[in-house]
Amino acid sequence: MKLDYPEVVDEVLKLMWPRKMKLFTAGPVACFPEVLEVMRSQMFSHRSPEYSALHKDTVLRLAEFLNAKKATVLLAPCSGTGFMEASIRNAVKLGGKVLVTSIGAFGDRYAEVVESNGRKAAVLRKPLGEPVLPEELDEALRKNSDVEAVTITHNETSTGVINPLRELAKVAKERGKLVFVDAVSSMGAIDIRVDEWCLDIVFSSSQKAFGVPPGLAMAAVSEEVFEKAKDVSDRGWYFDLIALREDLVKGWSTPSTPPIPQVAGLNAVLRIVERMGGKNSWLKMYEKRAEKIRIKVIELGLELFAKPGFYSPTITVVRTPMGLRSSDIYRSLRERGFEIAMGYGPIKEATFRIGHMGYITDQDIDDLFKELSDVLRNLKSR
Repeated sequence: MKLDYPEVVDEVLKLMWPRKMKLFTAGPVACFPEVLEVMRSQMFSHRSPEYSALHKDTVLRLAEFLNAKKATVLLAPCSGTGFMEASIRNAVKLGGKVLVTSIGAFGDRYAEVVESNGRKAAVLRKPLGEPVLPEELDEALRKNSDVEAVTITHNETSTGVINPLRELAKVAKERGKLVFVDAVSSMGAIDIRVDEWCLDIVFSSSQKAFGVPPGLAMAAVSEEVFEKAKDVSDRGWYFDLIALREDLVKGWSTPSTPPIPQVAGLNAVLRIVERMGGKNSWLKMYEKRAEKIRIKVIELGLELFAKPGFYSPTITVVRTPMGLRSSDIYRSLRERGFEIAMGYGPIKEATFRIGHMGYITDQDIDDLFKELSDVLRNLKSR
């Protein structure tokens, strides 16, 4: 395609990418080359048969990936937090009570969303670095038997902890509660079985493990949620799950304009999964990558923040060495062309985070740790 104003492209790229940078962030993450290539396509109408075909194919592929044959898979033009709010506004009555399990900053965010939407949050909060255990959830539900739903942060990016989702969901369903899962930083990197585990709402975002630019959220929603939503009068408009499903059924689209490039990018990723040998092969890639990074952290004499046995598959949180600051490590690595993530929330300076989502090669990891070793040595010698 001929460019009439090539200098405009150069000017914008200089703002975005003043120098080359390898991303090991908590998201947005580096995108797969195939995704970027697909997303360069010229736009077409979101009410066209071509878009309906793209939407349908993407939804069916994602449903297969999530083992969500009974649940309805929805796409929406927003971040994952949009579906977080939708879960409360659609499936919990105004003034109703929700048990929020929190193992960090994003569990706390769910509690804020509950309260800001006129519902009440009872919070089961664990010390940072620890998961919620099934027996703890059972005890909390015994004390809060009047809650309508339980929220679970599957993967807490602020602490690098993965919750035992299957076991926690089993406890909640045995007590007759809806299960809402924030899988923003886990979906696409670890097995999630929506139907088998009886999950009611599981949501995520494009800019995490799927390695697509931000702007698209996806969710699997159970029939129980849609039935409950019929009796909730203040669902709003933009995140009305019933309306989202109606447009899906009528024309394989969304009520408002979808982010067409991101939908195409997600479709490309799901096809890559297929070419790699299927879901298990894809998840194995993430498992090996996470293990390699954790080993390299330990080889540098550093300490992992998360409780052993509950390490995140998508982000490794590292304790900042005594006498150093997370922000200094972050800035020094940026100067060398590597962007990690600083610590988050109350452990901002006490930790730094290495994301393993999106398009990352083994060589990228080796190069990062070579530079990190040198950065730590230099900072300690000051």
